[in-house]
Amino acid sequence: MTEKSWADAKKLDIEYNLKTIREEISRAAALSGRCEQDIDFMAVTKTVDEQFINHAIACGIRLIGENKVQEMLRKKPNLNLSGVRKNLIGHLQSNKASQIVGEVDMIESVDSLKIAREIGKQSVKKGLVTDVLIEVNIGKEESKTGFMPEIVEESIAQMAEIEGLHICGLMTIPPICEKTTELCKFFTNIYNMYVDIGSKKLDNVNMNILSMGMSGDYAEAIRAGSNHIRVGSKIFGPRIY
Repeated sequence: MTEKSWADAKKLDIEYNLKTIREEISRAAALSGRCEQDIDFMAVTKTVDEQFINHAIACGIRLIGENKVQEMLRKKPNLNLSGVRKNLIGHLQSNKASQIVGEVDMIESVDSLKIAREIGKQSVKKGLVTDVLIEVNIGKEESKTGFMPEIVEESIAQMAEIEGLHICGLMTIPPICEKTTELCKFFTNIYNMYVDIGSKKLDNVNMNILSMGMSGDYAEAIRAGSNHIRVGSKIFGPRIY
């Protein structure tokens, strides 16, 4: 198979995958009393070549997410981004904050007060307010970053006072679970946290986005209340490193 025919076949796969995912989103949303349009469908583009990202955009993707600052900045000039939102979804190091603030529409992975303060500092320098999501380590896993559930509300209250920062919701990646019932408990726990914090009407905090659900569990996440899913390999196939 030539490189061109391989690329053409991959683009057909992307079209089919997007159609299938949208149908699953629609079914899951209906089961939670919503519709497909209520769910933000992000294409996670980690390691994906620009031509395939652009093809997904041509097929209607309006939100992309990158894990690494350098990869986002490298790809950005080659992407057809008119009308497309760009989010950083991976762990952000303090020394990279100045590079990414102003280059993306949202930073989804604020996992410490230190990085929140640095994003705020760099935003003020650039005359911006940066939208962020607060990452919650819902499974209390040592291998993951994020705020422990018991300190989320207190930490959000502190971050809400940081100039240059606007808190828009929560993000989480639950532990790998053998049973769907175990997975759904984690989803339900963070959904309840999201609703509870939102009900308190804290200044500079709008609980509008609950980002949970990836390629393997987005349908369950939507049924549990997610309105923002991050799908990569199920669109583009296995990552090529």
